[in-house]
Amino acid sequence: MARILIVDDSPTETHVIKSMLEKNGFNTLVAASGEEGVALARDEHPDLVLMDVVMPGLNGFQATRQLTRSDETADIPVIICTTKDQETDRVWGLRQGAKDYITKPVEEADLVEKINAVLVSG
Repeated sequence: MARILIVDDSPTETHVIKSMLEKNGFNTLVAASGEEGVALARDEHPDLVLMDVVMPGLNGFQATRQLTRSDETADIPVIICTTKDQETDRVWGLRQGAKDYITKPVEEADLVEKINAVLVSG
């Protein structure tokens, strides 16, 4: 089954999303910061990254840009998963290279559907 890297600085959000994904058969990896997420993506090469935006240090937009523009990780799709629900945020996230954008709180069915759609389309 696909390995999903969850990058989020909130232990509560991480736990909720990790539980949803594992219940649906996904394997998960967790990073608590943008920097850690970029490093883990390079080391572990997951099938997909779920990226929060609001994090100290390297934010999710910056981390997404690094992942999608690096030859090492450009083939790993990123879905931004954040509380930032403005259309301008969504557009900016997609411009950084994200394949999709979902706002928290996430519905389990929506999250799994988006992940499966991105994994199929590559």
